[in-house]
Amino acid sequence: MIKSREGSTTKIPKKEIIHRISTGVSELDRALEGGIPKGSWVAITGEPGTGKSILCMHFAWAGIKAGDPVVYVTTEAEFRDVLKQAKMFGMDFEQYRILDISSSKQYQEANPPHIVVIDIFGLLKIARQISSTDEEGKKRFHYALSIETLIASINEAYKILGVLREGSKTPQKHVRLIIDSISAFWADKPAMARRYSYDLKVATHRENVTAYLVSQYAMTTKSTFGFGLEHIADGVFHLWMDDVEKTKEVKRYMIIKKMRMTNHVRKAFLVEIEPGKGFVLTPLG
Repeated sequence: MIKSREGSTTKIPKKEIIHRISTGVSELDRALEGGIPKGSWVAITGEPGTGKSILCMHFAWAGIKAGDPVVYVTTEAEFRDVLKQAKMFGMDFEQYRILDISSSKQYQEANPPHIVVIDIFGLLKIARQISSTDEEGKKRFHYALSIETLIASINEAYKILGVLREGSKTPQKHVRLIIDSISAFWADKPAMARRYSYDLKVATHRENVTAYLVSQYAMTTKSTFGFGLEHIADGVFHLWMDDVEKTKEVKRYMIIKKMRMTNHVRKAFLVEIEPGKGFVLTPLG
């Protein structure tokens, strides 16, 4: 309370508590004052080989350890390869319940999986399910790599995880969503990236969902493949490497370009990818 000259009092507004979600990388958490603000959409941008997918593995692993269900969309690699690589970095996902949405394997509502995987085959399965016939009898097909199919697949994953109440679109439990990579959904129409990004965010952004969205950088222009994702994202982790033809070695870097609702370190980090540890950050300067 603050007392005014007239004797009245004014309440000092309480500082809003920010619930933070661990990235699974301790140095990155410290750089974000404890982690990502809950409900944020984080774009992970960079050229191939900079460690974007490994950063996603850490995020998923931290989620499972914290008791958060995970929806893992992978268009760049088969999930079994993700599992093998993660194991090399000390993350053994196979000790937890994993359900591939494309499989015919049944799940028990009383014992839902920890991770629901959506790969290209899962997207194709959902695309067939949501295809429809109009009043004139014409078939309306959905493509596997369409935003409509992606949205339907994510909603199906929420049902499998058992995090939706009847008639609700907002998970009642915090969920970690990973899409690696989002660029695949506008690969044939990069000019539509901004619209597709907005469509996806309107349909799936929820306070109880924190998301990693991987965006590839074009090797020729060194810019995001498709314009728009960085604008609608709450945070951007950008990764890059030195020109290997000049340096004759691989040196990777990362910088937090933006993050809403929190302060963050503004200087870049040197990135090392180490066996048994995975993504290791060292502050520069």
